[in-house]
Amino acid sequence: MRRSALAAVAAIGSVSLLVAGCSKADDNKNNGGKGNTSAGADAATKGVVNASDKKGGTLTYEMSDVPDSFDPGNTYYAYMYNLSRLWARPLMTFKPGPGTEGNTLVPDLAEGKGTPSEGGKTWTYKIRAGLKYQDGTPITSKDVKYAVERSNFARDVLSLGPNYFQQLLAGGDKYKGPYKDKSGKGLSSIETPDDTTIVFHLKQAFQEFDYLVAAPETAPVPQAKDKGVDYVKNIMSSGSYKFESYAEGKQAVLVRNENWDAKTDPLRKQLPDKIVVKMKVNPETIDKDVLAGDAIELVGTGVQASTQAQLLSDPKKKADTDNTFGGRLVYMAINTKVAPFDKVECRKAVQYAIDKASVQTAEGGPVRGEIASTVVPPDITGYEKADAYATTDSKGDVAKAKEQLKACGKSSITTNISARSDRQQEVDAATAIINSLQKVGIKATLKQYPSGKYFTDYAGVPKVTQKQNIGLMMMQWGADWPSGYGFLQQILNGAAISQSGNTNLSQYNSKEVNNLLSKAIATQDDSERNSLYAQIDKKTMDDAVIVPLTYFKVLLARPQNATNLVSSAAWSGQYDYLNIGTTK
Repeated sequence: MRRSALAAVAAIGSVSLLVAGCSKADDNKNNGGKGNTSAGADAATKGVVNASDKKGGTLTYEMSDVPDSFDPGNTYYAYMYNLSRLWARPLMTFKPGPGTEGNTLVPDLAEGKGTPSEGGKTWTYKIRAGLKYQDGTPITSKDVKYAVERSNFARDVLSLGPNYFQQLLAGGDKYKGPYKDKSGKGLSSIETPDDTTIVFHLKQAFQEFDYLVAAPETAPVPQAKDKGVDYVKNIMSSGSYKFESYAEGKQAVLVRNENWDAKTDPLRKQLPDKIVVKMKVNPETIDKDVLAGDAIELVGTGVQASTQAQLLSDPKKKADTDNTFGGRLVYMAINTKVAPFDKVECRKAVQYAIDKASVQTAEGGPVRGEIASTVVPPDITGYEKADAYATTDSKGDVAKAKEQLKACGKSSITTNISARSDRQQEVDAATAIINSLQKVGIKATLKQYPSGKYFTDYAGVPKVTQKQNIGLMMMQWGADWPSGYGFLQQILNGAAISQSGNTNLSQYNSKEVNNLLSKAIATQDDSERNSLYAQIDKKTMDDAVIVPLTYFKVLLARPQNATNLVSSAAWSGQYDYLNIGTTK
């Protein structure tokens, strides 16, 4: 999936950005006014770096490409979910906290978390009183209802975001969306009995519904102002900033929303006078600007390889970096429908054969990922430490691999392994795997395909993988929200297998896993639900259908002039963009 993260349900309450153990910007008197002195490597993964309430200045974000859209109802990237909260307030959002503390779900437009009834089939939210758009007009629950309808039920107009509401809401398969609905009544399973109440009626119990309403799709949109795909040109802000200008593919400039009221918003601080988002900036230029303290790299993918070497070789420069998990798993799927991998012993032979240490090196070393042994990464709720195929120093075990191969009735296997041609690290990792497999008698030939068609034409098309004898497939996965369900559903559920665009590359259809997934999402108790996710992980590893390679990590350079920097698991390790300020 394009998105890497949302996050975990936790206690609801007011939020203060200035958490314990933070580094205070205003206390630094001896650095010429250039901002914070170094808080140390990985400091933003443990607390807030350069904490400050100082207002003023211009904060700049830079990216090498363009986002899918600034329209909160038409985006599906983690960094846009993160940034869009400046102008779009969803019903729920995430606490600006370090690491997995940032997974704490808190109310935003809503007064509190959702109130479930009918065992989790109905969810009711009360929105805060006194909310206004940038033009001073009141925000109502009807605007939230309309926002969900336009973003999920007009796929021919707004197709870039997810459509979970369409899948889950009662009657969602029949409603044609607000642009075709001439009655003006909208979807009957979203009710707005008054201007501050919204009620969602689902087809089935879904205990993680609070996750879904944290998506920007629930940020209010006044129907009278909506222009479909062109709404992006004149977005009505419900957040602390509004658009001053928007040049598509070039630059967006945000300024203070004077009708935002801090009394109705315990989260936002509205620190910079102006926020500039620059697009199509050369990646090396972005690194230079970040190191100079002049910009923040928006996408959160970290520095370029050449810059990485420069930072890590200098202790002083390394002290201004944050190396953090990115909410993703790098893995290899074993195709259960391609012989002889339809036999579990042959799949186990692959598990034992792979030298994961060499794969980690091929991907860029420990700074780009820790060696993995579970399906669920450690920064996602439901993770439980385990290693079903442990080998010395993670370098593989030839003897155990050959033992499993013999149990499978084979002395050798000939197969193909797929990887994305435009992802060099993935190709390098696949090459390392090929070398490992060769030592135990498994001959794998690399087949490379472009990223843009990897799922639609090749690895994600069961008929193609069967015909071309692709038994092994390279993959990287990040969930829409980091709970076990958000992570596992689309890669393990048999119901997720499709004939094109398939992400369950193993074509794994375990009745036990399918039932556990259904049971988990209907289970109210958090700890019990997380325990079920751990069971699913264990069963998947016992069936040996996925080879976890590394838990993906990013290396972020920390701009010296930026304040309130905190790397959050909720946003794939990105800095939480809600309250970043500047000392410039």
